[in-house]
Amino acid sequence: QVQLVESGGGLVQPGGSLRLSCVASGSILIINDMGWYRQAPGKERELVAQISRGDGTKYADSVKGRFIISRDNPGNTVYLQMNSLKLEDTAAYYCKMSVVEFSSRNVDTWGQGTPVTVSP
Repeated sequence: QVQLVESGGGLVQPGGSLRLSCVASGSILIINDMGWYRQAPGKERELVAQISRGDGTKYADSVKGRFIISRDNPGNTVYLQMNSLKLEDTAAYYCKMSVVEFSSRNVDTWGQGTPVTVSP
């Protein structure tokens, strides 16, 4: 069993910054891809940023140049530094990790979500 716990969401004004964190715990051998997704009310969940075990990154066009994803492998943690936040960044943010368990089972695991609200 693997659990992900996110933190760092909240209310921020346009142009502000927030840093999200997501920590994995449980039966973890290694973690391959880590990512952040978001879902705004009435919209589908979308990929925001992804980082591979080798630190290769991918970003949604809407956040390029503003958001930075990073990871701490010994700590089983992924971060999302969000700068120059816009109203349209308001959403619930979810982390996702591709985990190889000690049993050698590959599992994609999601966090419970953390809300980000950008408002004047």
